[in-house]
Amino acid sequence: MNPGKIIFLNGVSSSGKSALAKELQKRLTEDYLHLQLDAFIDMLPRNDDLDMFMKMVNGMNRSIAAMTEGQNNLIVDHVVIEKAWLDQCLELLGGRYVLFIGLHCPLEELERRERKRDSRRQGFARAQFNGIHQGKIYDIELDTHVLSVDQCAEQVLDFYTTSRPTAFDRMRAAAGSAL
Repeated sequence: MNPGKIIFLNGVSSSGKSALAKELQKRLTEDYLHLQLDAFIDMLPRNDDLDMFMKMVNGMNRSIAAMTEGQNNLIVDHVVIEKAWLDQCLELLGGRYVLFIGLHCPLEELERRERKRDSRRQGFARAQFNGIHQGKIYDIELDTHVLSVDQCAEQVLDFYTTSRPTAFDRMRAAAGSAL
């Protein structure tokens, strides 16, 4: 059995990951499930327990591998801020089709979008902004402030149909050579 494919969206809160995921679901010829960090955060009984949060992210990352082992295609909507989270995903998803996409947006625009959203999650964009893309190689990088959701989806679909993703393989190789 071949594992499912993964379109992995990484960006700070309010960068447009969920909107892009939903647009891709409409346009892809294959079915893709939308697996998002926010849905896992919503499972937490409280938001003030860092240990519980870290265990939850560990479980989410493992669920990505488990879902694809079951031949499910996924659009993963994540905020890979911790190096350990990236390392875990690189290890768990080795050998799978992973199209790794970095979403960028100016901080001022992220904060404007955040004010229009859930008041419980104010300040996340600023807290995540400086470290979100450090140490990562992407197959595609998109500026969601300059590009519309439609334009972002077009670029992803163009890559998806014409190219092979290599970002995860390159990061895994770089991590291996650093040992």
